[in-house]
Amino acid sequence: MSDLLIFARWGRLLAGSLTVLTLVIAGCSSGSESAVTIVDGSGASTGLRGTALTRPIDKPTLNLTDTAGQPFDLRSRTAGKVTLLFFGYTHCPDVCPTTMADIAAALEAVPTSVRSQVATVFVSTDPERDTGEVLAQWLGQFDPSFIGVRGTLAQVRAQADALGIPLEEPVRQANGTYTVTHGTQVIAFTKDDKARVLYLAGTQVADYAHDLSILVNTGKTM
Repeated sequence: MSDLLIFARWGRLLAGSLTVLTLVIAGCSSGSESAVTIVDGSGASTGLRGTALTRPIDKPTLNLTDTAGQPFDLRSRTAGKVTLLFFGYTHCPDVCPTTMADIAAALEAVPTSVRSQVATVFVSTDPERDTGEVLAQWLGQFDPSFIGVRGTLAQVRAQADALGIPLEEPVRQANGTYTVTHGTQVIAFTKDDKARVLYLAGTQVADYAHDLSILVNTGKTM
């Protein structure tokens, strides 16, 4: 398996080592069944099925380029939307395509009013092979609204590191294929440009759909 679910750096963001172990097992086997609490501007509590972070993550600007080669500022391009951010690559044989397919299916399952408030951004971890054209075509197979972003490997690694997402340089195997080791978590930023929940590999479509309907109505989290 070329994509490894690595949580060493996320341990400090999750609620305790025992909880980390439980969430990793749940995420790998059936998607997380854990519930977290998110509080909107009115103070009402609502249960989410994603994995809670003990400290919020600020939405980065990224400062990479989109598939058309234009400068991409994540904050400005996704302002006012729930943003799902994922690092992966188009030649990935397993986790990347299944994650994109699951998010696309979740967007089909929610009302149009919810779907229109969600932006999905895919950052290539294999920029040498993932040209703008390749990335746009690959993402378009899942959902035409998905945004592809790329840059040099050094630029992408710097952004991944800042978010605590593991990313290693692509390695060519003896048979000519490449292995790109990267974290497989989807980070969800709410409309206040903060992330307090993430989704592990294997999260079910129903769980994404359930949470998106809540997240689009969330103004402030705690």
